[in-house]
Amino acid sequence: MASSLHQLLKEEGFEKDKLLKNQPDDSTALPIYICHGRKSSEITEHKDEKTVIRNGSSVFSSFKPKSDEPVIDEAAIKAVISILGGYTGRYLKDESYRAMVKDKCTSCLLSRRKAGSDGGIFMNMELGIESIDKLVEDRGNKKELRMKLLRNSIRLLSIVASLNCEKSRNGSTCGVPHSHLSACAQLYLSIVYKLEKNHRLSARHLLQVFCDSAFLARTHLLPDLWDHFFLPHLLHLKVWYHKELEHLSNLGNALKETKMKALSKLYNDQMDMGTAMFAMYYKEWLKIGAKVPPVPTVPLPSSSSYGSSRRRSSESHASVSSINRNLYQTVFGATTEWQSMELDCRIRTSIDICRLEAEENEFKYENYNQNKKKTHRRSSSSHIHNTPKTELWPETQKSGHFRFFSCQSRPKGCLVNGKIDVRNNSMRKLEHLDLPLSDLSKAIATICSSDVLSDCEIAIRVMTKAWLDSHGDSTIEAALTKAPIIEGVVEVLFASNDDAVMELAILILAEFITRSKVNRQIILNSDPQLEIFLKLLKNSSLFLKAAVLLYLLRPKANQMISTEWIPLSLRVLEFGEHLQTLYTIRCSPQVAALYFLDQLLTGFNEDRNLENACQVVSLGGLNLLMRNVEFGGVLERNKAALIISCCIRADGSCRHYVADKLNKAALIELMVGNCKDSNGSVIALLTELLCLNRRTQMMKFLNELLRGWGGLNAMHILLACLHKALPEERPLVAALLLQLDLLGDPFRCSVYREEAVEVIIETLDCEKCNEKIQQQSAKALTMLGGRFSYMGEATTESWLLKQAGFHENLEDSFQKKEIGDNFLDEGEEEIENWQKKAAIALLNSGNKRFLAALSNSMAKDIPSLARASLVTIAWMSCFMHLAGDKDFQAMASSILTPRLLESSNPNRVLEERVLATFSLQQIRKSSEYIA
Repeated sequence: MASSLHQLLKEEGFEKDKLLKNQPDDSTALPIYICHGRKSSEITEHKDEKTVIRNGSSVFSSFKPKSDEPVIDEAAIKAVISILGGYTGRYLKDESYRAMVKDKCTSCLLSRRKAGSDGGIFMNMELGIESIDKLVEDRGNKKELRMKLLRNSIRLLSIVASLNCEKSRNGSTCGVPHSHLSACAQLYLSIVYKLEKNHRLSARHLLQVFCDSAFLARTHLLPDLWDHFFLPHLLHLKVWYHKELEHLSNLGNALKETKMKALSKLYNDQMDMGTAMFAMYYKEWLKIGAKVPPVPTVPLPSSSSYGSSRRRSSESHASVSSINRNLYQTVFGATTEWQSMELDCRIRTSIDICRLEAEENEFKYENYNQNKKKTHRRSSSSHIHNTPKTELWPETQKSGHFRFFSCQSRPKGCLVNGKIDVRNNSMRKLEHLDLPLSDLSKAIATICSSDVLSDCEIAIRVMTKAWLDSHGDSTIEAALTKAPIIEGVVEVLFASNDDAVMELAILILAEFITRSKVNRQIILNSDPQLEIFLKLLKNSSLFLKAAVLLYLLRPKANQMISTEWIPLSLRVLEFGEHLQTLYTIRCSPQVAALYFLDQLLTGFNEDRNLENACQVVSLGGLNLLMRNVEFGGVLERNKAALIISCCIRADGSCRHYVADKLNKAALIELMVGNCKDSNGSVIALLTELLCLNRRTQMMKFLNELLRGWGGLNAMHILLACLHKALPEERPLVAALLLQLDLLGDPFRCSVYREEAVEVIIETLDCEKCNEKIQQQSAKALTMLGGRFSYMGEATTESWLLKQAGFHENLEDSFQKKEIGDNFLDEGEEEIENWQKKAAIALLNSGNKRFLAALSNSMAKDIPSLARASLVTIAWMSCFMHLAGDKDFQAMASSILTPRLLESSNPNRVLEERVLATFSLQQIRKSSEYIA
């Protein structure tokens, strides 16, 4: 929240009582939860706007164009392509997913197929799919064969997709609608273009699936994608549908059945129309150079069209959502009421669809017993609303003890000391409740055996009250912390839709977890895939408390398989800055979110870790993480730094944004804060951030880092860090320290330079260092080379090969382009000046010992380190004549020449021979220059 009205108005577009130009109606809408923190280097910076609901259709993110001409944000386009590409990309990696997609297409085509001539359509489809599967399963095919298979697949599938043209759209072939045939063909065309790495075109074909047959796509072919991508735009339809269902439930059976069929058809038609409209909308997005299309308007159906006289259920919601926030706060200030509405709106519009789904599941709860161990429980939940509560504890009801157990509405947001808090109505009810001891026994018996959900919800309240009043009494604790009771509470948490009951269940489970590790394991065993927590984290009232509860359980990555974990964790990270209190437990939800993200980005295999990290970047998580590097506890700030470095390794292009936006003083402060602990996370992040392709940006970053923090010298802090660093961290810290030192005079020695060079020499000793240290030593040498691609990959070797003329023989056209782009870069002169300073400093300070260390590491023939040493010798040889006199040149030649001659032998790799020969030529030139 803004600290003052002036600041708030400024953030929202007001400056000195002047109203700036409002955002045009051509807003750019995005699905689900996407934070627009990161900006692309090719576009101007955009300002995030708050969520609005316009014309009955949800609009979840928008940007303010810099000019009158609306511009689509490149980062937003990448986010859309990334989300859609995740579904086609899974087809390439997951064999079971491939089989499932194929079965779905086959079932929807063959189940309706009738006898007759199909003109080869089904054969084309089958051959196209076979060609794609061959491409996926055998990646080792020759380039010519792969291209032939790709072209063949595209040709065959395009023939099938063409059936959905204007003339034949409503027709069918052998009883199968052309829309179904086309949708399946478009799905496989999307996969073909994904194989061809044409990600934008692949995404457009995937969207076309929803254009061709929205109902088939959202209910059968790609329901997960629809839930994730399209449903957030159409939630108002789902809200309306459930309100109408509730209204119809009071009608007589005959009339109700007729009207429910009409309502269902009306709802599905409108949902199909909305899905197709948004699919076309995003297709327009993905056109090269496209202007921002108008956001689709999907109105609510008319209730009278199926015979209902009921008013639209969305009117009250729309009236709240359409309030002009700027005007409201200008007149009234940042009041409690607005903050409550704003928080509810922001959270709801992220990805909160669980409450709606829960209402739907209330009528079919019997399916729950298929997934839980206690299949005999809850089987009558579909009838819970008809079960009279008088069957349980009649004496208690007579005395009025349970009159307080009426269902609570969703807790309202309130402002406490300037912070958003969730008021716990259920707890205030319990404080005034006086229960006899016998009721606790009945509650325990109910939670362990009853099939009636409403009775079990009452039992939760009774048990919670007993726990609260016991003040840690060992007898009550022993009675309640038994496995059947804990499992029963977990089941109610899954089944209930009453926020008050769920909150009480969360609180009491949190207490159980802190009492014993056994209780923690019981909960994890009851919900091994954390399905209950996925539900709770989608609940806009309880998601912060649920995050804390889950954090107390410390789940591992292999329990967090769903693709929903990343956006859910980011939402907790964004809104969870204030402590949550769960009885005796106080914890920050942001701590929980960082734990989840750490698991998701480091706990799987390399491919899955990278995919998750890319999703964090695509959803705009970098800004949230950078904020957490600046604020919070030392452990959380370190974890945020580590997660950012994972994101940069997954998507190298984002390092430029982070290098520009990250608070460098906060990194130095964090290094000071890690007084007794390792600075590994900070070092890892700094290492990634210094692999920038433009020397001007690199120098800017180093100069900002050099300013230090709180008057403390950054180089002195790094030197202290070097002394206490772990062995595998020392070469990277030394490289960082040396780069800061080189901002000064390269001919002037300093204690920082001497220490840094000494550490680099020590870590080049292969006999004393393990494999991890050798890898980090190679990375340190690569950093000192100073040449990187836009994605952060080292290009010093490519530059040297180009200098040697070897680039003319390169077969990889992409590599040739990368090299060419690097050398056309306008900062070439700055890069050469940097290399000159680095070479002089290393040769003057390291002298004979440094050259000998490089030579010895080449002799040991350790792949990564030997190659890095050879590349280092090669680029330094270009400047060797600047480093010393004739004697130095003779000494350098005597140390390096024998080893370089070995590397130029015909049995060596061609690139090594070229580098070695190039180095020998430069050393000879240096000797001649001095002479």
